Amino acid sequence: MAETVTELMAELAALEDPRARAVNEKHGDDHGVNLGKLRAIAKRLKTQQDLAVELWATGDTAARLLALLICRPKAFTRDELDRMLREAHRPKVHDWLVNYVVKKSPHAEDLRTTWFSDPDPVVASAGWALTTERVAKKPDGLDLEGLLDTIEAEMKGAPERLQWAMNHCLAQIGIEHPSLRARAIEIGERLEVLKDYPTPPNCTSPFAPIWINEMVRRQQ
Repeated sequence: MAETVTELMAELAALEDPRARAVNEKHGDDHGVNLGKLRAIAKRLKTQQDLAVELWATGDTAARLLALLICRPKAFTRDELDRMLREAHRPKVHDWLVNYVVKKSPHAEDLRTTWFSDPDPVVASAGWALTTERVAKKPDGLDLEGLLDTIEAEMKGAPERLQWAMNHCLAQIGIEHPSLRARAIEIGERLEVLKDYPTPPNCTSPFAPIWINEMVRRQQ
């Protein structure tokens, strides 16, 4: 029997954990559902595009995360994805929308170029995330030197989410493109963005020079 949005909202509410919410709220996310349990619900539901659209429309963060797990990425129009991104105010929703849905969409490249220079830094950060994906997988046609010029000029003063996305792009260019590696490391060292970011043991620092050198070392 098909499950309704009302039933699923009740199930998500029952999974609410105050401790999980406290941790999530530190990162800007307003839900307290364990993501492992959320993924288990998604596995049970499988792909259901219509249900995903209804869950997204609730505006509830946990419901939206569930929607992104059960949707059919290629079923959304370009304009639907554009609207969804502009509605995705929570970092985890934004992140999953870009990585799980937009990257698999036939509209990804169109949206990348639209979002890249958007005046809203959160929207622009999605454009940078899609650009980073291309740096790694399909760099042909990208102006990598131009990207480094923009990062050099704008990353230091960029808002947090945009700065993080630019930094990832900087690291990816350094990792994937040996001819630009020295310049990418030099930019990172001079700007010192995320240099003092607290990094747990056994994790790689997001500071671009350390990140680049570590990933290159692993590839050798």
